[in-house]
Amino acid sequence: MRNRLVPLLTIMAMVSLACNLAPQVPVAVDRTAPVETAAPAATVAAPTLPPPTPTPVPLASPAIGAPTPPDAALNPAPPDRVVKLIFIHHSSGENWLADGNGDLGRALDQNNYFVSDTNYGWGPDAIGDRTDLTDWPEWFRGPNSDAYLTAVYAESEQHASYTRTLPDPGGANVVIMFKSCFPNSNLEGKPDDPPARGEGLTVSNAKYIYNDLLQYFATRPDKLFIVITAPLVQDPTYADNARAFNTWLVRDWLAENDYTQRNVAVFDFYNVLTAADNHHRYSDGAIEYVTDRGGNTSHYPTDGGDDHPSPAGNQKATAEYVLWLNAIVRCWLKEGGCP
Repeated sequence: MRNRLVPLLTIMAMVSLACNLAPQVPVAVDRTAPVETAAPAATVAAPTLPPPTPTPVPLASPAIGAPTPPDAALNPAPPDRVVKLIFIHHSSGENWLADGNGDLGRALDQNNYFVSDTNYGWGPDAIGDRTDLTDWPEWFRGPNSDAYLTAVYAESEQHASYTRTLPDPGGANVVIMFKSCFPNSNLEGKPDDPPARGEGLTVSNAKYIYNDLLQYFATRPDKLFIVITAPLVQDPTYADNARAFNTWLVRDWLAENDYTQRNVAVFDFYNVLTAADNHHRYSDGAIEYVTDRGGNTSHYPTDGGDDHPSPAGNQKATAEYVLWLNAIVRCWLKEGGCP
């Protein structure tokens, strides 16, 4: 009996094991196919990066960024990075820039501005010859203005004698100063004439021209345009008109045009030269604009009846302009309050 039970128990165990296993599906293997082997890992060389280049200020529009609080203080400190600046001028501007005369070029250099300039004979079509107030539409709004302004923004040479120690940081000029010479203070008409298109040097035509320039300036928030008012003359014939026009530029021009961008400002070079106690400057946390402590003709003429401002006048203007400019640049870059 025992001998019969052993085979039976063996058979039952095998059946139980078979019920607990999933059926196995045979897999066909192509033994003629080649067997792939992993390729050895390749050694990848690190990319060679170009050396860093200096960064001009700014590369992009300063309109991109956090807004400055409305109660932010003015900041007269020099820019943190080198700013490329170009000055469009003739002889009065050349004297203002010059070492030993106005010393403006050296002062700007010491405040982190890489200064270039234009002068007589400069640029496409010798546009540098034409810097009267009535010539500015040709520069900024005329049929060839693209060519002229491309050259202005790319210029990096000196066309006057002044100290420049900073290396060129590369990139385009971003601060554009432009000034007419003293004959442009001989504006005909009446002090309160409204803007009107006309011919020649009149109060009305001058206002019309500057109003029209804003059409271009509004398209370039990446540039800061600094109007330098024309220096004055000793002849009193049109002195009241010159005073009224320049005061209008400083106080009313942008407001009358509802121009709210930060990329346009006016420095009243004219006013600074009318009296020792007339000012346009940064002082005690604010912009001080004093116009009523002198006359409307030149207080600082060159000896011999020459209407070019004297070194003393130019140096006074430099002392007032540089801190004023720093505050305006910081405002534009949203690194300080605005006047």
